[in-house]
Amino acid sequence: MRFVSIPFGFLLLISLLASPVPAETQWSVGLSIGNEGLRNFNLSIGEYYRVPEREVIVVRQRGCRDEELPVVFFLASRARVAPGVIIDLRSRGMSWMNITLHFGLGPEIYYVPVKEVKAGPPYGKAYGHYKKHPKHEWKKIALADDDVVNLVNLRFISEHHGYPPETVMKMRAEGRNFVAINEAVYKEGKDRHVKKKDAGYDNDIGGKKGRGKGKKWKDD
Repeated sequence: MRFVSIPFGFLLLISLLASPVPAETQWSVGLSIGNEGLRNFNLSIGEYYRVPEREVIVVRQRGCRDEELPVVFFLASRARVAPGVIIDLRSRGMSWMNITLHFGLGPEIYYVPVKEVKAGPPYGKAYGHYKKHPKHEWKKIALADDDVVNLVNLRFISEHHGYPPETVMKMRAEGRNFVAINEAVYKEGKDRHVKKKDAGYDNDIGGKKGRGKGKKWKDD
């Protein structure tokens, strides 16, 4: 019998194409070809955390939910480890708070300064913890997984687009997921840029530079 050698790269491509994927989105090697909002969400994550889009896609393919992607890259950047390390710990059943503590980090890294917080979900409980404890006792705070996801996405979207965090919080309270919120914020900035340009003004809002990393928050 005669055996034919098949390049490993070809086998890898076949395995990727044969892997099951969510019905709402299909992935090709290095490219997303489905929902535009999801593609823009991945692009925003890559731009904000300064990683290639392909890396975002790889993390997602390992079973990470869309709204948890920013958490993976946020913790990876803070802990100075590869995103895959965070995914490995998560796959073992560790909570986001336990992973945080595993790297010697504390709940203070998730705090986003805002002017006001509406009582109740989705942000009331988390900010209630920060309000209840003086800052030097924030290390005692134990945030639930949902709180970590909400706070990390709040920081990511508001800083990346230069958008008021309070407005992002309001949109989240209305029941929107962060993929939809990111898309709405991006389109609003893009429309504002076009209107200003048509009126004779031009700036970076919503343009190529506008989608870069936003301002840095200074904790009190």
